[in-house]
Amino acid sequence: MSTSPITVDQGRTTWWCHLVNYVELTKPKISILVLVSVAAAGLIASWGQPDPALLIHALIGTALVAASGSTLNQCIERKRDAHMERTAQRPLPSRRLSASQAISFGLLTGALGFGYLWLLVGGVSALIALTTWTIYVAIYTPLKSRTSWNTVVGAVAGAMPVWIGWSAVGGEISGRAVVLFLIVYFWQFPHFMAIAWIYRRQYAAAGMRMLTVVDPTGRRGATRAVAASLALLPLSFLPAVYNMPAALPFMAIALILGAIQLACALAFLGKRDEASARRLLGASLVYLPSLLFLLTLIPLM
Repeated sequence: MSTSPITVDQGRTTWWCHLVNYVELTKPKISILVLVSVAAAGLIASWGQPDPALLIHALIGTALVAASGSTLNQCIERKRDAHMERTAQRPLPSRRLSASQAISFGLLTGALGFGYLWLLVGGVSALIALTTWTIYVAIYTPLKSRTSWNTVVGAVAGAMPVWIGWSAVGGEISGRAVVLFLIVYFWQFPHFMAIAWIYRRQYAAAGMRMLTVVDPTGRRGATRAVAASLALLPLSFLPAVYNMPAALPFMAIALILGAIQLACALAFLGKRDEASARRLLGASLVYLPSLLFLLTLIPLM
């Protein structure tokens, strides 16, 4: 008995659609930024000479943990996501996947990720990953509908992956590691306040208590973006202290990057419109990858 070509094609299409849905649950864009932070931290901690195998294992384990966190975040927020245009077509609110499928996937990837890090990277990296996952899923996600301070908590989870990469290559959580954490932590405020302003009406419709919803004028959110951009200026200079021959060129480039982001934050504070918010968002997306790349080059300077 032969199989109909139509049946085979439908089976392949269904399999591919399910794969795409599960990948979408992992929030690939966010995961990529997390992995960039892990990789950069590993390179910076080892002065550009990490154990390649350890760093690759750290990236694989972190990718699995990040996939778990993003999936369970969407499980918790699936009803609120249905009220926002930007998230209504995600696999859960659009019912392309069931909650039980997503929960199973989230728990499986989390267990695999923690186990992978523990066995192939080390207990310290695994515990940092577990702490990051807990803050993001169990604390930050519920806070989004309760208080505008949620971003302050969420930024901790967003910055902690640098310590996964740092500890993975055997680096101790020293002053350099704290500086890198603070750079990634403060960077998230101009980045997210721009997003929160652009989608403020959708966040309000979904019951999310973002700062731009609590203060619809946008002044408080823009002020926080400016304050964080100012804090990043001196913070971005500190890594040069650990390699003085590279100090002047590094500080010059860091100053330019920081000044551009600060100028965009000030413009956003002054206008508080979508155009200025999008410029700030664009500046933030250039700032962090550029600065991290620059930091990985310090040992070569």
